[in-house]
Amino acid sequence: MRQKLVRLVGGVAIAALALGGATACKSDSGSDEASGDGCGSKIAFFGALTGPAAALGINENNGVKLALDKYNKENADCQVTLVPLDSQGNPEQAPALAQQAIDDAQVLGIVGPAFSGESEAANPLFSEAGLVHVTPSATRPNLADQGWKTFFRVVGNDLSQGPAAAWYIENELKAEKVYVIDDQSAYGAGLADEVKKTLGAKVVGSDKVQGDGKQNDFSATVTKVKSSGATAVYYGGYYQEAGLIRKQLTAAGVTATLVAGDGSNDAAYIEGAGAAAAEGSILTCPCLPASETGGTFEEDYKALHGVDPGTYSDTAFDAANILLQGIKAGNTTREKLLEFVKGYTGQGVAANYKFTENGDLAPESVRVFAYKVEGGKIVPAREIPKS
Repeated sequence: MRQKLVRLVGGVAIAALALGGATACKSDSGSDEASGDGCGSKIAFFGALTGPAAALGINENNGVKLALDKYNKENADCQVTLVPLDSQGNPEQAPALAQQAIDDAQVLGIVGPAFSGESEAANPLFSEAGLVHVTPSATRPNLADQGWKTFFRVVGNDLSQGPAAAWYIENELKAEKVYVIDDQSAYGAGLADEVKKTLGAKVVGSDKVQGDGKQNDFSATVTKVKSSGATAVYYGGYYQEAGLIRKQLTAAGVTATLVAGDGSNDAAYIEGAGAAAAEGSILTCPCLPASETGGTFEEDYKALHGVDPGTYSDTAFDAANILLQGIKAGNTTREKLLEFVKGYTGQGVAANYKFTENGDLAPESVRVFAYKVEGGKIVPAREIPKS
C-alpha cells in the first residue's frame, strides 16, 4: 500500500508546527473559495470507506480526522473541513472522485489516494489540476516515476517492503521453499514481484487469484501450494482474500507460514482466516507499531475514536498535518500549498519527513516492521534491517 516509520518528540513537534503561526480568523461560509488566510478551506481523504478494503481506509480516515480535530480546536474561528471521498478501493471510480475534488475550489490538498490502483487512475488528473496529494499507504514503486509533480508519499514503497519480507522469510522462518501468490492488483502483483525477485530460486511456484471480493474458492491454488512442498507462502494483496486463503490452506492440512504485506495487516485478516488458522502468520508493513509513534498520538487517537490506531492511521495523521501546516503558514492556494509540500521537512509521529525529487519518502526515513499473529491479535515481531 500499501494499506499502516525517531520519534519521542514527534507528536510535540508536529503539533507545534501545525497549530502555531498566524492569528485565527473567521471563515465566510457563503464563499465558493477558501479565503486568502485559509479560513473555509478543505482537505480531502481519498480511499476506501466502504467495500472489501474498507478497514484500511477507515484507519487512515480516522487519522486524518484526528489531525483536523486538533487543528480546529486550536483554530476555532478559522476552520478547515474534511471531505471524505469513498473510492471503495476501486480504480474505476477514482477518476470521477478526483474530478469531484478538483472541481471544489475550496479543496487545497488530498490525503491519498490510499491504494496503488486508484492512484494510477486518479493521479494524472490531480497532476494536471495542480492539486497536491500525499498518500499514506500507496506503495507501488512506479507511482513516483510518472512525472506527477503533485505526488508525495509518506511511507516506504515496495522496493523496501518486498525485500524486507524476503529477508524475514529467509532469516527468521528459514524457509527454503516458498510459494508466491498475488491478487493481480497494481499493489499486490508489484509487491509479490519484489519478493520473487529477492528470493530467486527459493520460489518453487507462483499463482494468481482475483481480489476485490471476486473470488472465494481458492482450492486450485491450495492444491498447488500443497504439491509444492513449500514451508512458507507469500501473498501479495489485501486482507479479505489473504484470510480466506489462510483458512483454506489450514483446512487442507497445509502448515506453511503465510506471510503477507501491509494490505493484509489488519484485524480483519484474522476474522477472515479464523484465529486458529491465522496464528503465526507474519504481516509486514513500512509503518510503526502504535506504541512507537511519537508524542501522544496513540492516546489521542483512542480518546477520539474509542479504538487503537490501525495500520497507516499514523501516516495519514502526518500527511494531513503536513497539509494543515502549509495552510496555517499562509499557503492558501493550490499552487502555494504544492510548493510548501515539495520543500517540506519535519518530524511527524511516524517518521522524520523529507521528500525526494519525485515525491518519495527519503530512504533514510523508511522503516519496515514484521508483525505476528499471536493469541488472536497482531503484535510487533521485530523491525526488519535494511538490505
